[in-house]
Amino acid sequence: MANLVNLESVSKSYGVRPLLDAVSLGVGEGDRIGVVGLNGGGKTTLLEVLAGIEPADSGRVSRTRDLRMAVVTQRTDLPPGGTVRNAVLDPLGFNAEHEWAADARVRAVLDGIGISALGLDAPLDRMSGGERRRVSLAAALVQDLDLVILDEPTNHLDIEGVRWLADHLLARRTALVVVTHDRWFLDTVCSRTWEVQNGRVEQYEGGYADWVFARAERARLAETLEEKRRNLAAKELAWLRRGAPARTSKPRYRIEAAEALIANVPPPRDSVELTAFAKRRLGKTVIELEDASLSVPGRQLLDHVTWRIGPGDRIGLVGVNGSGKTTLLRLLAGETEPESGKRIQGQTVRLGYLSQELADLPGELRVLEAVEEIARRVTLGKQELSASQLAEKFGFPANRQWTPVSDLSGGERRRLQLSRLLMAEPNVLLLDEPTNDLDIDTLQQLEDLLDSWPGTLVVVSHDRYLVERVCDEVYALFGDGRAKHLPGGIDEYLSRRSTMAGPVAVAPAAKAAKPKSNAADQRAAGKELARLERTLDKLTKKEAELHAALAAAATDPDRLLELDAQLRDLLKEKDEVEERWLEIADNAE
Repeated sequence: MANLVNLESVSKSYGVRPLLDAVSLGVGEGDRIGVVGLNGGGKTTLLEVLAGIEPADSGRVSRTRDLRMAVVTQRTDLPPGGTVRNAVLDPLGFNAEHEWAADARVRAVLDGIGISALGLDAPLDRMSGGERRRVSLAAALVQDLDLVILDEPTNHLDIEGVRWLADHLLARRTALVVVTHDRWFLDTVCSRTWEVQNGRVEQYEGGYADWVFARAERARLAETLEEKRRNLAAKELAWLRRGAPARTSKPRYRIEAAEALIANVPPPRDSVELTAFAKRRLGKTVIELEDASLSVPGRQLLDHVTWRIGPGDRIGLVGVNGSGKTTLLRLLAGETEPESGKRIQGQTVRLGYLSQELADLPGELRVLEAVEEIARRVTLGKQELSASQLAEKFGFPANRQWTPVSDLSGGERRRLQLSRLLMAEPNVLLLDEPTNDLDIDTLQQLEDLLDSWPGTLVVVSHDRYLVERVCDEVYALFGDGRAKHLPGGIDEYLSRRSTMAGPVAVAPAAKAAKPKSNAADQRAAGKELARLERTLDKLTKKEAELHAALAAAATDPDRLLELDAQLRDLLKEKDEVEERWLEIADNAE
């Protein structure tokens, strides 16, 4: 297989800091490569050198002749004064409405990225940064290419858009190099991983989970690595191994080593203990909406909704872009009042709200001073941290903590905002897209803190890994005036969305009468529900037996693999039965 792009002993520095140091690597036909590393570590520089946007200081960059390539960086380059049509369709030679509409591939891209909702004649100059990024992404994806290079393509997509993009890239033969902190996307799409660190690029087979296994094994063997990095890698590995179906498809590393790494790692959190502690801190009442109604332009967001968020609840809130998640979070935070009904807040609640807007920060202070302005020490669950230790967890090493706040980048200001929020020791956290501008290592630090955080948590995020790891329940906004509880989590949300038309299902002005099922239908539904319940009982019993067998086979790697495979097949079957039960129960109502 021929390489499309080759780097031979390439170096690139900015000032005195080398971001790439004698790097040699190649991108082959059909490769799907995920690029990971710390913020500011050289990921974007690597992409720009690969794409030819930035020249190498030394070394050689070669590309195949007539290489068809598109690059979407965080610096959008769109024609000034143009429209969506100019940016996306004109380069393809479509000069009539019916021509592009007849092209199923182009139409699928426009719908999947959400460009159709903006309109082809929407002026680019009036769009937000996120909308312009989506237009740039669509312009790249509609082309017939050999290589696509993407820098943080999921930042402005909702969960549904991220899944569509993953499916689209998997269905194409185009080679891909992508920088992203979305770990689900990395694991789903990428077959190789590059880690940019200290000027070098380490290469691994497989996606995110394989990279975590490799990093945890490397930390186990390399005694010179920092203790905290080893512990975080082991904890992440434990979560990946214990969580819903194993996220690694290529278990190349020794089973004995993996089991040794997680043998003494506790579960991410003890939900029973944390909930009990939260009740002692918060009492019975936290935040409640009682018969609340709230509208946004064009539709009813909440229609006489009663929703009680209790002590220790850990809720992920999902929905397509524009569905009203941020507005609902502002209502929960008390920044917006319901049009009717009321919002009730418990007397012991100390609320911490992280909005998507950058809060006013004291620009005259340095980073550490800005954190210590809130408090010098903080207790988060069982961890007691100094202001400096917390700042370091959010990507501010000791030498960076004396940087003036006014000199920070947008991503650094976001991390400082989160640090100050946690230093206040709230007992209720409302987080709106907390993963924006965080690299994977910082995300792991945030999840580690939230795992053991004893309070009530509501998170709006398109990061599936974050939601699945730190939240116990998922609620969704479908545009019907309700916040719908989804026992099946994000998978249930995506399944429901796939059966709905349009970006948001807008509630009709008046509900149509639902035809009543006849007696025969009701009896048939009742029999099917009873059968499914018996099946669930059997599967639950079998699941318990497999868990006991796994515990007994702890010293037999081959038996562990066999039992692990049986357990995953059983859990998949159980999920399908539960989904069928929910479907029949809903239809029978």
